[in-house]
Amino acid sequence: MTDGLQRCWWSGAAGAAADPRMVAYHDTEWGVPTHDDMELFERLALESFQAGLSWSTILNKRDAFRAAFRGFDPRVVADFDDGDRARLMADAGIVRNRAKIDATIGNAAAFLATAEEFGSFAAYLGSMVPSPPARLPAGATAGEIPATTPVSDALSADLRRRGFKFVGSTIVYAFMQSVGLVDDHLPGCFRYGVTR
Repeated sequence: MTDGLQRCWWSGAAGAAADPRMVAYHDTEWGVPTHDDMELFERLALESFQAGLSWSTILNKRDAFRAAFRGFDPRVVADFDDGDRARLMADAGIVRNRAKIDATIGNAAAFLATAEEFGSFAAYLGSMVPSPPARLPAGATAGEIPATTPVSDALSADLRRRGFKFVGSTIVYAFMQSVGLVDDHLPGCFRYGVTR
């Protein structure tokens, strides 16, 4: 990148062939708090699909995922039937993993039930995750970013209790990073400690 901004290593911004989608995601979405339930459902679904794959793979398929899952409206996805499952399994634009597709459809129903109980899914997350978002200490390095925390362990367990699937603690922690429930931008990154 030629803008002179220092970014977290995973954005790929320092490489000669930087992926503009990864850089934009790092700069404008990752770690930015969101309270929009449709956005939260999308991010949780995409983090589940990412398990075992690179985030750039998912990000590059994001538009296809949005089209295939009808904008990630949980009300729509919860009503998907066998025809929708077959359509999704035939869609080369997304990750065609039957277990993840089935989990996303089932998770939509669990998401709606949780949102109804708490008033919104964002409110549920607020009841489970301390605020303000935890931030890496000054001087932290990439090797110090955890894959899980006691909070992600508890949130994962509660989501599973509520009927969610593909929500292990590592996936949940990645989701927490994505939606700004924790701030894991590294010291030196221009986004470090910035909440928007």
